[in-house]
Amino acid sequence: QVQLVESGGGLVQAGGSLRLSCAASGRSFSSYAMGWFRQSPGKEREFVAAISWSAANMKYADSVKGRFTISRDNDRNTVALQMNSLKLEDTAVYYCVAENTKAQDVGVQKAFYEYWGQGTQVTVSS
Repeated sequence: QVQLVESGGGLVQAGGSLRLSCAASGRSFSSYAMGWFRQSPGKEREFVAAISWSAANMKYADSVKGRFTISRDNDRNTVALQMNSLKLEDTAVYYCVAENTKAQDVGVQKAFYEYWGQGTQVTVSS
């Protein structure tokens, strides 16, 4: 069982940066693939980024490639999402996700991930 708590959301101007963090409780964090999804009002929840248990493999949605970076610290049981050059369309609730797998490939579908955080709001203003 893993519990995920996100932090770091807030209000930022377009072009600015935010860093989201997700703290995981429970054992064997290093055995989990981790990721981020987001959901805007009236839209489906969508994949943002994911990182394998060893950090050897990372995936990004096309809409955030080159602007967002996912990373993890297995000693501190945390995963982070550095978001640069933020756009209005990045406004959403961001969810941290986890799945107990040592596969090097990471999923981009919601169904891949068993554990979800409560979400943190990111609002980008003009």
